[in-house]
Formats: sequence, structure tokens, C-alpha cells
Amino acid sequence: MVEVAQFIGRRKELEYLKLLLKKRTASLVVIKGRRRIGKSRLVEEFAEGMTFYQFSGLPPDEKTTAQHQRNEFAHQLSSQTSFPVLPFEDWHQIFVVLGEKIKTGRVIVLFDEISWMGSHDSNFLGKLKNAWDMYYKKNPKLILVLCGSVSQWIEKNILSSTGFFGRIAQEIALEEMSLSDCKQMFDAVGFKGSSFEKLMLLGVTGGIPWYLENIHPKMSAIENIKRLAFDKNGLFVKEYDKIFHDLFSSKGMTSKNIVNVLVQGPKEYDEIADEIGYSSGGPFSTYLEELVTSGFIAKDNSWSIKTGEILKLYRYRLRDNFLRFYLRYIGPKRSKIEKGRYADVSISTLSEWEAVMGLQFENLVLNNRAQILRALKINPADVIEDNPYFQRKTTRHRGCQIDYLIQTKYKTVYACEIKFSQHAIGLKVVDELKQKVKRLTLPRGFVCHPVLVHIGGLSKEVEESEFLFHTINFSTLLELF
Repeated sequence: MVEVAQFIGRRKELEYLKLLLKKRTASLVVIKGRRRIGKSRLVEEFAEGMTFYQFSGLPPDEKTTAQHQRNEFAHQLSSQTSFPVLPFEDWHQIFVVLGEKIKTGRVIVLFDEISWMGSHDSNFLGKLKNAWDMYYKKNPKLILVLCGSVSQWIEKNILSSTGFFGRIAQEIALEEMSLSDCKQMFDAVGFKGSSFEKLMLLGVTGGIPWYLENIHPKMSAIENIKRLAFDKNGLFVKEYDKIFHDLFSSKGMTSKNIVNVLVQGPKEYDEIADEIGYSSGGPFSTYLEELVTSGFIAKDNSWSIKTGEILKLYRYRLRDNFLRFYLRYIGPKRSKIEKGRYADVSISTLSEWEAVMGLQFENLVLNNRAQILRALKINPADVIEDNPYFQRKTTRHRGCQIDYLIQTKYKTVYACEIKFSQHAIGLKVVDELKQKVKRLTLPRGFVCHPVLVHIGGLSKEVEESEFLFHTINFSTLLELF
């Protein structure tokens, strides 16, 4: 792993936090996002040069108790202050002692992985709320940040809780790094591979900063993937256990089954329920919404092109690239990987490699759609809706699915076909897009511009095609920054 000294990206989130420094009252902040996304690193950067106390809960374990969590907090408090380690038997006692340390001056306090910290004490959050009201908020220069990777826990117990209503000054949902920030990260770790190689790595890792920091600068993309994912000591081999334990432990097999269904591609609600043999409605919808809240899957709504209104027609998509890669390639072969039998695997021999990378590439495009709008010279203010689009087959029109559709207020839609290929793309893709556009039902007076977003080269026939309004080589976008 290359140590990245400089802080990269998160400009908007840092601005949100810096605005709190201008307030004349204390601020309670909530930051959520999957593990490895850089939540604590963001707060550390923000707190640079200020008095800063950081506390983190113990990872979940069958033997971990509420007292273990309090003891750990006491040790962390002692290591950052002159206060001795005491066997606190109640969170209220701990919060009172901490309150003495932070009652005056500019202070930043971070409670990291708060769902772990309070997991075994049903009164933890109530006591924290009382501590805020009775002690903490009396320091107008205090900023208390609550962080967690179990987003549905934070949503249910803090953001939607009546106990914290009106107390939260800023909420931040930290997502994958943008394409421009990923480019900076590649530069920071010293990776000199081609744009295609960088996008291949992003296809496996997504824009997760900690994964990118672990790229070896002297290895190719293929060598890095083999080292991280298929070596018995590879970082990614046990990463699933560390990242998704909280997500799946309480919900058992249902959440696991949902993401396994979505590994193969987006599906509608009823399709997922049918495939896993679970009755739709009730708890099933809760499982899906929790996965959406956690950021591991996306809920892509379709809309009426005629009115611009969102329809009750949507599909679920696995949006976390690492999760798909693990479930598709590492998980099924894990026992063999741990025995050292996949160290010399050829990436090209992995089943349906290009098809899977195609789904990963779609996620990269959709997560960086602002770059597509810029390439098409579309002002975001002129966009009515943009998303993966699909219409069901009816007696009046045929079914249709567009990888990414952009509708502007000027009665123009851009139908984007997203294509990953290691070879020059031929006319077959153009023919497929023609059929999709033909099936697309447009109101009178609307025009459709076909667009090809791709990685790799284009055949001469595609380059000269008069059908395509525009082609966007996503590889070049990575080098624009």
C-alpha cells in the first residue's frame, strides 16, 4: 500500500463542514457511507489544526458487550487526554467526563462507527441526546460528528428519530469518489497505466479511496487485480466479511439473496422476489430499501417523457462494483484462492468477464453522469430527468430499455448506449441502438439523439456512422482533469 499523504477530493463535503465554523451555536453532524469510503479521513482533514477527539466503536463480535464498548471508549479517552482509565458502568458517566474536556473553545469530536458503539445498550442514543442537550451544546464552538457505515441504522435511529429531531445541523452521505478525484488518486499512488487500465481497476473497485490507495504503482492493472483478489493473502479475499458483516448479519440470507440476484443485472421488484422465492410486500420491501439506503444497490425509476413525471416503474441495480466483483469471481472460488490455486489465474479466462465489466462500466458512467452532460454540452439546469430508462411492453407500444436516457426541457432526449469492449466496437452496437430507439415511444415534436459511450476503439464503420449523434470515449474523460 502506498501512503497517500495529501487529501484528495471531497471539496463539496469539506465546504459543508467549514460553513459550520461560522455558526454561533454548537453543531451536530451525521456522516454516513460504506466502510472504506473515507468518512473518518474527511473529518480528520476538516479538524486539522483544531482540538480534535476521535472515538471509535469496537467491530461487532459475538463476545462483545456494552461494557467492552465502554471500556474501549475509556481507553481512547485516556489516550487523548490526561484522564485516567476508569471502569465506567454507564454511558452517562462517560458523556459527563467528556463534556468537561470539550466545554469551551473550538473542539471537533468524532464518534466513529457509532452503530457498533451503541449496539448493546438500548439507552445509548437516549443518553447521548441528553448529553448533547445538557452539556455539549452549551459550547457554541463545539462540532460533534456521528459517523457510521451501517446507513440504515443511522437512518432509523438518528436521522428519523424524534429524539434527534431539530438537532442535526448537517447530514452528509459520502459516496464514491468522482472520476476527477480518482484520477488524482492514481497520480498520488504513482500508477502510470493507461486510461483503459485505470478504468479496469475502477471497474473492480469503484471509486473507493482505500482500495485505490492499495494499488501498486509498479504493477499493471491485471497484476494488481490478481494480487488483490486472487492471491491467498490478497486484500480483497476477506474484505467481504469485514464490509458486509453488519449489513447481512441481522437480515440473514434475504439480503444476500437479493444482491446475488442483482449480480447478473438490474431487475424489477417482482422479478427479484420471484427469483429468491420470497413473497413481495412487507418485510421484502424493507430489505430492498435498506440496501438502497446503504448505497449498495440503486433504485432507478422510469418516468413519463410526455409529462416528466416519475412513474411507479423502477428497477433495482447493484451499484457497488466491489460487491459485484466479489460475488461474481472471488466468493465462488474463495476456498481455492485461499489454497493458492488461483494465484496465476488469467483474467481473460474468467467466465463472462467482458459482460460483467460491462455492468461495472455502466455503474462508472452513471456515477459520473455529470461528465457525460458536459461532453454533450448539456446544461444540468436544462435536464428534466436522466437515468437508466425502460418501458414495459403494452398493446400500444413495444418494450424498450435504454442504458442511460437524458431528457431536456427542449423536447430532446439523448439515448446513450454504454459499451465496454477490449476490442474495436463494430456496427452490431449501432444496430442494437437503432432497435432501442425505434422502440422508444416519444411524444409528437420530440427528437432523439443516439449516443455511444464506450471504452476502447471504434471500427471505421462506427466512426463514420451517420446514425450516431455523438460518441464519447470514457477513457479520454479520465485524462481531462
